[in-house]
Amino acid sequence: MITAELALDAKAELGEGALWHDGRLLWVDIEGCAVNRFDPVSGRNERWAIGQRVGTVVPRRVGGLVLAVHRGIGILDTETGRFELRCDPAGGREELRFNDGKCDPRGRLFAGTMGMTKPRVPGTLYRIEPDFSFAPVLEGTGTSNGLAWSADESTLYYIDTPTLAVSAFDYDPDTGAISNRREVVKFSGDEGRPDGMTIDADGNLWVALWGGSGVVCCDPRTGRVLEKVEVPALQTTACAFGGPELRDLYITSARIGLDEAALAERPFSGGIFVARPGVAGVPAFTFAG
Repeated sequence: MITAELALDAKAELGEGALWHDGRLLWVDIEGCAVNRFDPVSGRNERWAIGQRVGTVVPRRVGGLVLAVHRGIGILDTETGRFELRCDPAGGREELRFNDGKCDPRGRLFAGTMGMTKPRVPGTLYRIEPDFSFAPVLEGTGTSNGLAWSADESTLYYIDTPTLAVSAFDYDPDTGAISNRREVVKFSGDEGRPDGMTIDADGNLWVALWGGSGVVCCDPRTGRVLEKVEVPALQTTACAFGGPELRDLYITSARIGLDEAALAERPFSGGIFVARPGVAGVPAFTFAG
């Protein structure tokens, strides 16, 4: 068993969206309506207030960051702090917000909406092109979360949390089309609910477990759980390899919904954690627009 250590006592309400870029960890606080950039060497955490819930952060190849927020997809200028909305795939529906997302190897952004009301309205996984045109690729989703691509770009791995599974799709890297959905890892729910995800250099998936105090390593070829990283926070949300040679696993967490007793038991909930699982990750992809 591997145990993660506290890297930043962030006290995020809903930390998410971990991504390593240019020697620093990008992450979001969805309910805190903010984007962050953490430098583990200096310990400095930069924060940009966005003014609405933000579920995804990815770097742009031309500079700055692309965000998937409550009301759509936009660009953050990290020099000025100015955020500009560029498209609204959900068409202004306030009962939907964007959650997790990532870029594919060709620089397209995949990000999904989720319902904000009870009963929840279905969400949609969208593909956003570098010119900010968009198209739905999967409709009727619950809570879009982890995304990862195989090294040969032929497979997309995807988590819709209520399904308690990691799904795989055949992936066309030229068009961004998906097909042939199948489950490759199934969870019972007793160990927590699958949330964010990343992939390592061996092709194994690392899945954060909401309510499970950890991240599990799964082999998508067999469906087996190979390893668990224990985290001193109940609600682990996302993970990303970073650090020298991408051998450090950074993990985000949340405080939202925890009462005083739960926070007293796990006071670093909402923090950023780091573990060294003995494998390397792969570089994150950037938005081509």
